[in-house]
Amino acid sequence: MTSPPELPFDDSRRLTGYNRYFAAAGAVLETLQVPASDALVDAWKARVTRMRAALGWPDAAIEVRRHCGQASLAFAAPPDQLLAATEVNEWAWLAAVHAAGIDAGRFHAPGHPAAWDEASALETLRRLAAAERSPPLVGLVDAAERRGLNVLIDDDTLSIGSGQGSRHWPLAQLPDAARVDWSAVHDVPVALVTGSNGKTTTTRLLAAMSRAHGWRTAHTCTDGVHVGEAALAEGDYSGPAGARLALREPGIEAAILETARGGILRRGLAVQHAQVAVVTNLSDDHFGEYGVHDLDGLAEAKLTVARALGKQGVLVLNADDPLLVASAARLAVPIAWFALDADAPGLLAHRAHGGRTCGVRRGRLVLGIAGVEHELGAVEAMPLTFGGSARYNIANAAAAALAAQALGIRPDEIRMVLAGFGSGRADNPGRLQFWNPCGIRVFLDYAHNPDGLAGLLAVASRDRRGRLGLLLGQAGNRGDADIRELARVAASFQPDRIVLKDMGGMLRGRASGEVPAILREELGRRGLGQERVLERLDEVEAARSLLEWARPGDTVVLPVHGKQGRPAITRLLAAMGSSGPPVADSSPAS
Repeated sequence: MTSPPELPFDDSRRLTGYNRYFAAAGAVLETLQVPASDALVDAWKARVTRMRAALGWPDAAIEVRRHCGQASLAFAAPPDQLLAATEVNEWAWLAAVHAAGIDAGRFHAPGHPAAWDEASALETLRRLAAAERSPPLVGLVDAAERRGLNVLIDDDTLSIGSGQGSRHWPLAQLPDAARVDWSAVHDVPVALVTGSNGKTTTTRLLAAMSRAHGWRTAHTCTDGVHVGEAALAEGDYSGPAGARLALREPGIEAAILETARGGILRRGLAVQHAQVAVVTNLSDDHFGEYGVHDLDGLAEAKLTVARALGKQGVLVLNADDPLLVASAARLAVPIAWFALDADAPGLLAHRAHGGRTCGVRRGRLVLGIAGVEHELGAVEAMPLTFGGSARYNIANAAAAALAAQALGIRPDEIRMVLAGFGSGRADNPGRLQFWNPCGIRVFLDYAHNPDGLAGLLAVASRDRRGRLGLLLGQAGNRGDADIRELARVAASFQPDRIVLKDMGGMLRGRASGEVPAILREELGRRGLGQERVLERLDEVEAARSLLEWARPGDTVVLPVHGKQGRPAITRLLAAMGSSGPPVADSSPAS
């Protein structure tokens, strides 16, 4: 027998919510080392089917997603049996590999099912399933599903409903479903926001519109969980944990949930029901993780949000994104389209059939609903657009407007928010913020991939008069090609100085300085000599060195990513003195 050098799978995990494979809970693993041939996958599938039947589990979805010679192997399982389901999944794959002549015995650990003995494996799995089984949990989930209510489950707590209508219990003390006062349980309006770029800005903008409507609103994003304008928790809460924290907050009347790719792929959606979901755009990013290696796989992952909409919800999509347009044909949910041009052919056709659209006509943002058009204001006058130069924020505004209308927020309330959002630094911290200390034009943003950086540099370079300085870094979990593409985008704007940094807390398996070395090499290939490229691995020191280099009339672009970096750099800019955010008549675009 031959032996592979490592386990023949990776990332075996629970799927606690709707996911890219099916609208149910379950388990998934990523095959590794051993090629996922048709014969091996069929053998895995047969073993999963037999073992589910032996354990008394329903005959439910089994899905395979192939990628780069490997596969994601997923199946649906009862919500109270998800840890046991991961064991079934691992056993089924190891047993298939063993039957193909590869020694799975070396991977066996005490207490886990034996890959070479199905009868013994069944006894082990029966014990694991029995220890995890919770009839009250299944009863509550079933009762909530019949009533169309959201169920939130973590390692300690189960809750049903949200906000004012939420009821929650410790997992060890779950009541019988018949004893719950269901008349007191209900959900609040929920919006999901995902995409490659613009998620946080769109989430914050939509949350501001919800507050303008009079709702006490919770929103989650990469900066934390907020209720109203107060922070409930700080950090990256764009996954299921943030959603649970927001939806369980007493007294909230609406929730706007940034829904990142990682959370969707690791665990699935936090909710089963939402009124609206937004996909801002798709771009090459995060490839190579959780079985996603191309834009088609990324589109499938992002569009998981559509599973929570049912037939009454609205999916808001970017008509300027060709892959989203192509993907929409496979979806059976109501769609609202936004684009930079309100009269783009796709939007015209959609309105002709009574569909919802939003885009720009003659410099004004126009919302089209059921044959009636609502003007939302001059784009140049909206602070978020930097006098109309930030085209991606125009798209974010259009997406938020459509989502707000789908939630029942009035056009005049949407218009009012767009007229003021971005005029204060607290509106959208860390996203396209402008400072002007000592006559130096400084742009601070979160741009974290090539498309985001290109958009930011396009805004900063408009009407550029002096030199251009750029802070540049990338997370360690990006592939070398992705890191080089970021350098290519940077070089295309011909900066006079680039300072390379580590992304603290985001090295993700790479050594300190490894990513800057790749960036430096690619910048050199693109014609940026070593005298123009410096290295300061600490993010704050890197930004400080750029600001010390700059003189009046220069432009400094600071993509800042560290949790400690942004507040420190913001304090540095404030100490230097700065004008407020530009408005239409004084923006960098005018």
